[in-house]
Amino acid sequence: MVDQHLDRTFTALANPTRRGMLADLMLGEKSIGELAAPHRMSLAGASKHVAVLAEAGLIDRCKVGRQHLCRIRPERLKDASDWLGQWRQFWTTRLDALERALKDDTAPPARPPRKPRKPRKENTRG
Repeated sequence: MVDQHLDRTFTALANPTRRGMLADLMLGEKSIGELAAPHRMSLAGASKHVAVLAEAGLIDRCKVGRQHLCRIRPERLKDASDWLGQWRQFWTTRLDALERALKDDTAPPARPPRKPRKPRKENTRG
């Protein structure tokens, strides 16, 4: 079940327009028209993006009169962040180990440069 939620979350977040809409919703509740405006898209287009966000559980929608208002649901974003956190820890551990290895490098010193070759003797037959 968690994997399905994460799949929907990351699918929704894969689109820059939807990420922009989520960023707008961090500032507070907005109508679909307000979410559409910065992206220069129709209400129908914005509604499709809003539907994907809602299906992923990233936002709630409610109808107030003739307007559909949207509000962010941060708990799903936290689930995604927690999942990414395991990979953050994985890479931090690996990169820290690499840094230590580079600092503690006990590899033999580089070879000294080669001595220049003597020039060849020219063929003096004649």
